[in-house]
Amino acid sequence: MSKDKQALVLVRGGGDLATGVALRLHRAGIKVVITELAQPLAVRRAVSFSEAVYEGHHTVEGVSARLNERDQLSAALDADEIPILIDPDVDILANLQFSIVVDARLIKTPPHPLPADVPLHIGLGPGFHAGQNCHAVIETRRSHTLGRVYWTGTTQPDSGEPEGDPRRVLRALSDGVVVSHTTIGDHVEEGQMIAEIQSEIENRKSKIESPFKGVLRGLIRPGLRVTKGLKIGDVDPRNDLSACFLVSDKALAIGGGVLEAILTKEEIRSRIFPYKHDP
Repeated sequence: MSKDKQALVLVRGGGDLATGVALRLHRAGIKVVITELAQPLAVRRAVSFSEAVYEGHHTVEGVSARLNERDQLSAALDADEIPILIDPDVDILANLQFSIVVDARLIKTPPHPLPADVPLHIGLGPGFHAGQNCHAVIETRRSHTLGRVYWTGTTQPDSGEPEGDPRRVLRALSDGVVVSHTTIGDHVEEGQMIAEIQSEIENRKSKIESPFKGVLRGLIRPGLRVTKGLKIGDVDPRNDLSACFLVSDKALAIGGGVLEAILTKEEIRSRIFPYKHDP
């Protein structure tokens, strides 16, 4: 049996949903590279590979991601790690061939065209339209269609509201720098101060308090500059500590949809799993 060089999948974004996609692909034996911003704004940081941008290395459910330069990609992949590059505009596409690009940034607006054509471009959620600005789009809204693959058309529109109790989502009350008073995984009581936003213009702080009793499932990285209205935290009323450190069912469902889209195309399968049996 001979083995050709395996093709790569580029995942744009390293937040919690993108991490669910990358995790599923990696566990299926597919080589994944993640591109991120210089300062990611993930809220569910414990289960976001984007944390490697700040820490240099981050592990989610036993799979490790590492911040790399382009010339370090081969070494990281050989070490069975997921390399992360700071490359928000995916300039790497001009220099390195990828068979698949998965846009998992959840930007909810039509994306800018890629700097190079790829055989399979998959988009997640609203803003992507299969047959127009991508080849396939995956449903990201919780419903009976969550994780479904569409080869024509688009997904359900963005509702503009968080799923479940809208109070669970914590937002910045003003522009400023995040000052944390809690840690992901902490049990919190109703009215307990979780964080503050320190204004950079005047000596003033706005308090972010828990809306109810629960567990702090996510909190944006302390010290980051945020704008008013930005999502900075997530309180889970189910009070299940394990949920803070496991990739969500939603992320795994979306990851399963991406995997289905990849394996549906025979010409893509042969690039991803280029194994040939000698006669």
